[in-house]
Amino acid sequence: MTTASTTSPALSADPLQLIDVDHVRFYVGNAKQAAYFYAHTFGFRIDQIADLTTGSRTEADYLLTQGNIRLLLTTPLNDTHPAAEEIKLYGDGIKEVALTVDDAEAAYNQAIANGGESAQAPRTIEDDKGTVTVASIRAYGRMIHTFVSRTGEYAHENMRNGGMFMPNFKKHESPLNDYNEKHPCGLMYVDHLVGNVEEGKMNEWVKWYEDVMGFAMFKHFDDADISTEYSALMSKVMASGNNLIKMPINEPAEGLKKSQIQEYLEWHNMTPGVQHLAFRTDDELATVAELRRRGVDFLDMPDTYYDLVWDRVNTMLKEHGHDIVREDHERVKELGVLVDADDEGYLLQLFTKPLQDRPTFFIEIICRRGSQSFGKGNFKALFESLELEQERRGNL
Repeated sequence: MTTASTTSPALSADPLQLIDVDHVRFYVGNAKQAAYFYAHTFGFRIDQIADLTTGSRTEADYLLTQGNIRLLLTTPLNDTHPAAEEIKLYGDGIKEVALTVDDAEAAYNQAIANGGESAQAPRTIEDDKGTVTVASIRAYGRMIHTFVSRTGEYAHENMRNGGMFMPNFKKHESPLNDYNEKHPCGLMYVDHLVGNVEEGKMNEWVKWYEDVMGFAMFKHFDDADISTEYSALMSKVMASGNNLIKMPINEPAEGLKKSQIQEYLEWHNMTPGVQHLAFRTDDELATVAELRRRGVDFLDMPDTYYDLVWDRVNTMLKEHGHDIVREDHERVKELGVLVDADDEGYLLQLFTKPLQDRPTFFIEIICRRGSQSFGKGNFKALFESLELEQERRGNL
C-alpha cells in the first residue's frame, strides 16, 4: 500500500476508486491493554476511544494513530457481539481492512454487482458534526473489506490531520502520547498487507480481487522463489487500479515439512486471514533501533547473510545504473536488517516475531529506496529464520 494524496480527488466515475486505507480493525480480548502494548512498543498514539463512557454499550474501540496509519482495536462488551466468538476461535487478529472511497454505498453496490458477498449493508453514523457511511463485503476467511465515506468534521482530510474519527469517539490523553511525540518511531503508513489462504485457493482469491475489487496482479512468486530445504509457499501480489493498495495472497506449497503458512492456518482454526502488516518508514535504521530499544522482538538473521548480501545487492544496483546502498553496512548488520535490490532500486526490511501467543500475526518494517518489490532475494534467509522459530515452537 502506498500513501494517499493529501487532497481528496474529484468524485470518480469508478465507485471502487480507492482514496486511502481508512483504518485496519483488530478484534482483541482487551482493547485497553492491547492499546498500551502497541503504543509502548511501536510508538502509536492512543488517539481516541469509544466505550461505555461515550455511550458505546456493545464494544470498546481504541483508535491508534501514527503517520497515516490508523489501527482500530475492538473488544466485545458482551458475549453476543460477533468479536466474542472470533476471539475464541482465532485469538487477537485483524478482522477488517477499511478503504476510503468517495461514496461507500456506491462502492458497496458495485462490489456486490461484481459478485461480492455482503457482510454489512450500508449504514450512516451521524451527529451534528457530520456523517460516516460504512458498508462491508466478505473477503477470504474471517476478513472483510469495509468501504468508508465521510462528510463534515469527519471528512477524510480532517481525520488524517488529527480530527475526530466518527461519532461517539472522544479524544484520549495519555503520558505515553507525550513520550511517543518526543521519541518517534517513524512509521508513516501501511505499505502492504499479506493474507494467508488454504493450499489451492490462492488463484481463486486472485480472481476474486480482479473481479470484485478491480485489482490486478502486481507480482508473482512461486515455490522456486520462496522455498528452503524444508518448506515453500506461493504468493501473488494484488494491487488496486491506482497501485494505492497492495495485498499479497499466500498459499502453502508442498515441502518436506510444514510451511509458515500451514502453521498459521492450523493456529487460526484452519481459517484464512491476515498474516502481517508492513509499515513504511523513511529511515529503516532509526526506526528499527527505536523499536528494538522499546522491546520489539525481531527475527534473527545469521551473520553469514551479511557475508553475501552486499555483493549481490550492490552488483544489481550498479547493473541498473543506481547508487549503491547508502546506509552504514555495519549498522545494518548490527540491527539485523535485511537488504534487497531490483531494477528500480533497493529496500530494507525486517520482520517481528509473532505478536500474540498464537503464531498468527506479525509486523514488517520496510523502507523503499526505489524498489517496489517485496525482498525476493531475502526469502530464503527469512524462511530459514522462520523455520528456526517454528522448530522452537514445535510446529515445523
